Amino acid sequence: MASDQIVSGEMQIGSSVTAISIVRYWGPVGLYAGLIFFGSSISSPPEAISSLLKGISDKVLHLSEYALLGALLYRACRHGAGTWMAEHAVLAAVAGSALYGLSDETHQLFVPFREADLLDVVADTVGGTVGAWSWRWIERCAYRD
Repeated sequence: MASDQIVSGEMQIGSSVTAISIVRYWGPVGLYAGLIFFGSSISSPPEAISSLLKGISDKVLHLSEYALLGALLYRACRHGAGTWMAEHAVLAAVAGSALYGLSDETHQLFVPFREADLLDVVADTVGGTVGAWSWRWIERCAYRD
């Protein structure tokens, strides 16, 4: 479809990768991934955070956390990478979320008082999928003619 090729003048698909586009699109991904890593490095969260999140399922937290990562990865793959990556942005965002979730759980094996959980990786992957598809849907709705 011709409308899928160019969404708008600002949002060209698969445009050339520049230093500015790397910072603009991949910078938020790197910062957020770093925030996830930092949170996973804490052996026991502060009491204020623990009591605030006490009533929320661990899997819902993982899903929400990785939905944002999936959306950021989709945005970066769609607009801050080459043409092939832009065309496969949802798949790349889901795979990236899943792999980062797996690496995060592996990292937690080495953090005192933390443990790895395969179901957390599943929740991370589902969250990344929801985030990528949601961002794709929002873009398509926002930039329709």
